[in-house]
Amino acid sequence: KGDFGKAFERSCQGKTEEMKLRWIKALTHVANIEGEHYLNWANEADMIQKIATDVSKKLNVTLSSDFDDMVGLQTHLRKVNSLLCLEHDDDVKMIGIWGPAGIGKTTLARALFNQLSSDFRLRCFMGNLRGGSYRSILGVDDYGSKLCLQNHLLSNILNQRGMRVDHLGAIKEWLHDQRVLIILDDVDDLEQLEVLAKERFWFGYGSLIIVTTQDKKIIKAHGIEDIYHMGFPSRTDALAMLCLAAFKRSSVPDGFEEVASRVAKLCGNLPLGLSVVGSSLRGESKDEWEVQVSRIESSLDRKIEDVLRVGYDRLVKKDQDLFLHIACIFNIYCNVGYMRSMLGDSNLDVENGLKTLAVKSLVQISDYPHSNYSNQYIVINSLLVQMGRQVVHQQSDEPGKRQFLVDAKEIRDVLANKTGTGSVIGISLDMSQVGDFSISGRAFEGMPNLRFLRIIQRSRLQLRISEDMEYLPRLRLLDWWYYPRKRLPPNFQPECLVKLCMACSDLKKLWDGIQPLPNLKTINLDDSRELKEIPNLSEATNLDTLSLIGCTSLVELPSSIRNLHKLKHLKMRNCVKLRVIPTNINLASLEDVDMSHC
Repeated sequence: KGDFGKAFERSCQGKTEEMKLRWIKALTHVANIEGEHYLNWANEADMIQKIATDVSKKLNVTLSSDFDDMVGLQTHLRKVNSLLCLEHDDDVKMIGIWGPAGIGKTTLARALFNQLSSDFRLRCFMGNLRGGSYRSILGVDDYGSKLCLQNHLLSNILNQRGMRVDHLGAIKEWLHDQRVLIILDDVDDLEQLEVLAKERFWFGYGSLIIVTTQDKKIIKAHGIEDIYHMGFPSRTDALAMLCLAAFKRSSVPDGFEEVASRVAKLCGNLPLGLSVVGSSLRGESKDEWEVQVSRIESSLDRKIEDVLRVGYDRLVKKDQDLFLHIACIFNIYCNVGYMRSMLGDSNLDVENGLKTLAVKSLVQISDYPHSNYSNQYIVINSLLVQMGRQVVHQQSDEPGKRQFLVDAKEIRDVLANKTGTGSVIGISLDMSQVGDFSISGRAFEGMPNLRFLRIIQRSRLQLRISEDMEYLPRLRLLDWWYYPRKRLPPNFQPECLVKLCMACSDLKKLWDGIQPLPNLKTINLDDSRELKEIPNLSEATNLDTLSLIGCTSLVELPSSIRNLHKLKHLKMRNCVKLRVIPTNINLASLEDVDMSHC
């Protein structure tokens, strides 16, 4: 026995036989591991680097526990890894991760960095390029700002503090023959990419550049074709995220099922919102959760607002206006073609504006199955709706001077006190959020620019009009359920109307004579049981839908229906007194006719 054997025997004294055998087995395993002999290396520094890399790989075979609370992370990692193709070292790979603010792009990027770092000797994570220290270095001297940005990257990746670069070819000069991993997080300007990773040949073969952004247009413009879209989690995953933040467990405790589901829905399934709100409710009773629900419904947490507001603030004025229209009025699966019609008299570029909002992750444009473009619809996250409404709220301390009115109590006060002004262009009133009240027939008189009016109620007794309605502006949207009067104002001019929806109304007729109706696409008077006649519609040449279901007092259809050559949907089910239908109706455009039980 040598010196080591003798020392081992002394160490084993007083130990159990089982422990001795474990030690012997471990030492035998270590002795059989092939090591590195310094004589086999021309450069000792290279040998040390090799050993350090091998140890690092052993330590990084699993994700750090820092990411344990991200539900669905493994699924995201698998999908991104399928884009990487790291086995091919003959190219430089650029990957984009795109998604809305607060969705978890940075967390995913950090998890990827943690997973991949051991494969790269040179690596760098540049976080929060949108703000923070990187944004603060940008000054008046544009060239100097670009040098500073490159200096940050090189200082980090080469681990050389105090490094200074004096020309914009520095990254290529230092890294063109190096295999690097670079993550550029939260990029919000194409110029940032041009400065930090303009060309693939700036980096050595096998390099990987990962870019995260809210704006798909940036990564497409940079020529990045491999893009992973990070969408909203499922309801199940969203609930698990909320529970981890609130209860430090992935399942809902007994008794919290209903209120937790409501909170997750109010957070729009957005991971940031779920985390912030869940953390704020940690340790609270079920009663306190119920109290907080109403607060969440009316206002955003400041942390959430600060994150969501950035994308809006970087829009041009027209696109900001379009976003506010969607957030305040058209936020429930609004058809794209319908929105174009509604905003046809405005100076907004709906077509290109929607594309901009979509690539910046502020809305989604979705397709109905097997549809064409005209059946695309707009989806907006509920937290973004709240953010947009808070932007409007900040326009003025006086509700009647804001662009849109959406708070039920404020609308009640504006209508009851007649304090509306020419600033108001849209009102969306949900009567379920406020008690019954009355208004005068001239409540809308101070709002000549009002274009969109939606009043949703469940009874004609909720919003009462003390006398006949005497004034309505030139509306494009009139959506008023349970309208409580027999007629519209005699001076009402419907030529701007795109949609008229007055279901369950007390109307007996709409208007007298022939009115110009070039924009009108939809009439819905369902269950208006006092309605006795339909006006002459010969000028409604673009009418698409006429719905009169349950109009039990209606006796005849006007002969002008023959002129509706774009009419696709005619719904008259349960019009039990209908006796007169024009003859020789030959509308080739009709796709859907329901006259059952007439």
